[in-house]
This record gives sequence, structure tokens and C-alpha cells, in this order.
Amino acid sequence: MEIINTTGRKREKYHVKIKYSPFWECALGIAAITNKPLLDSLERPQRYWHEIKQSLSVEVREHLDYVEENNTWKALLQLLHHRDFSTLPEFTTFIQQLSSTDFKCICLPFVGMEHQATRKRAASGDPASIHELKALTVDNMFFPAYITFICSAEVQALKTHLIAVMTGWYEKVIKPEIDQLTAILQTDYEAKARMKTKMDSEELVQWATGGIHYAPEPSVHNVLLIPHFIYRPWNIEADIEGTKVFYYPVANTSISPNDPYLPSNFLVLKHKALADEVRLRIVKLLFERNHSLQDITDKLGMGKSTIHHHLKLLRSAQLVEINDATYVLKRKAVESLAKELDLYFHQ
Repeated sequence: MEIINTTGRKREKYHVKIKYSPFWECALGIAAITNKPLLDSLERPQRYWHEIKQSLSVEVREHLDYVEENNTWKALLQLLHHRDFSTLPEFTTFIQQLSSTDFKCICLPFVGMEHQATRKRAASGDPASIHELKALTVDNMFFPAYITFICSAEVQALKTHLIAVMTGWYEKVIKPEIDQLTAILQTDYEAKARMKTKMDSEELVQWATGGIHYAPEPSVHNVLLIPHFIYRPWNIEADIEGTKVFYYPVANTSISPNDPYLPSNFLVLKHKALADEVRLRIVKLLFERNHSLQDITDKLGMGKSTIHHHLKLLRSAQLVEINDATYVLKRKAVESLAKELDLYFHQ
């Protein structure tokens, strides 16, 4: 059906940028290992994470415990977005040289250009602004507590913590595999850059993320795509000034570019997610209508923790999403499975 535009306004558009860096991989690895409820849904087995933690010094493990308690991985990501860093010493020097107010302001979550003044006042310790910033982020599961922590933290102690955990993880986990990791990230970056010339912005975001449809928003003029390996299969969304960020999982073909029989990681993930009786039951329930966690628990007669685990796997496969505390089946993702399989067979 043709749609006649009588609003007089052009549809919002955004421009896609693509970047990669081992330092984002470093910060996301720290985020992953300290998010214990999510570990069992990550591609790497629990054994991998346990062995990494055991290989770290006592000091670095203590810093990881502090990350888990206060979600300081968010501060690392916010700081990394402030400029393009070529070396770890450059990043640590940048942190050390920031004034207390600038440091806290960068660490605080971005909640929109119209609230930037509030964010800056909160960083300066203004109680009313801190309260307002927490109220603006009340729907986020950890932002209000994180805002309280950042605004009340002793600056030099927090800087020392961030530098120590970033350096410890980089030296032990990233540096030994830096050549292989950089090659994977660069390969994926180049693949997405090639497709950028063939797809419009929304198509590119959906293709790179394995199914996220991000429609243009007012005041968001850029989307930044950042490939990661450590947090597969999850996409992580974030907001910075004027930009929506998607840290997306690298494709299988970027890991093994010379294997013509290697399927897309999202194709594998979707089929794995559906290869379970409980998850198929959940998909059928959601096909009929949207349900809350309690609805699904009641209908299937299982514990909430069990159902939540299965829903987490369906979400990581981009088959299910949450909308206002209700689980929603992404019908197009399910319906496109046959087409994706056909594409794989004929590639």
C-alpha cells in the first residue's frame, strides 16, 4: 500500500560508522566474566571463564569482584568512547589526566542531549541532579545504583581500579592472542565495510547484529558498529552523545575465513535455540500472543529460574525480545529461518 506523507517532515535517517579495537574487546571481556547470570549463555563454556579467572593474580581477581559489585565495566566503555586509543598507556594517561568532574561526567551514562547539563551537575556532586539522573534511568536494572556509586566514589581510587583491572585483563587475556584477535576483528570490520556500500543503514545494522531492527530516532544521527569476539553471541546496546552503539558478535566467517562450509553463527544459534522441547513450547506460546515470565511459568508448570534460562537463550538467538516486561516473539526472525538455511546451502 502506498503511504502519503502529510506531515511535511522527512523521515529520520542515521549514518553508520564501524570501528574495532582490542581495548573494547578487553572491556567487554571484563563485563562478561563479571556478569555471572549471563555466563551460561555465552559461546565460551563456563570452564573457559573459570580457567581465566584462576590464571589471574589475586589483585586482579579482587578488582574483578569490585567490577561485579559496582558495574565499573560501564565506566571503561564510556571512557574508551571518548577518543581512539592506539596503546594501553595512552588510555591510562588519558584517565589520569582527567579532572574529577570530567572523569565522573564521562563515566555517567548518557541519557540524551537535553539532559547533558543535569549529567554534568551530577558529576559535580549536585544532589538534585543526581536524583534527577537516577529518576531518568529508573527503568534500567543497574543505572540508578551505578549513578550513586560514580557520584560518590573517591576519584583517584576509582581511576586506580579502572587502570588496574584493564591492564591486568589486557596483559593476561588479550596480549597473548593479540595478533589472532586483531585479525578476526579486522576481517569482520572489512566485511561490514564492504556491505556498507551495498546496503542502506537500517539493513546493515540488522545484518550485522543478526536481526536487530533499529529504526531512526530523533537526535540520533549515527550508529556505531563495534565487532567483538569475547561476548558472542550477544549484542550489547549503548548510547553516547548523538550515537547509538551496537557491540555485535563477529561472524563465523571472520574467525575461519577460508572455510566455505562454515555456517553463520546466527543460523547455528537459532537452530540450537529451537532444538529443545521447552524452548519450542515457549515459542509456540509466544506465537499465540505475548506473555510475561509469570504467564509462561504458570502455563508450563516450571520454575521461574528454568523458564528465565530458556528465554535468555531465545533472546541471545534474536528470536525473542522483551517489551515492557513482556516477552515477544520476533516473528520475522522465525519466518526467515528457511530462507537463511537456503542461503547457506547455495552460498
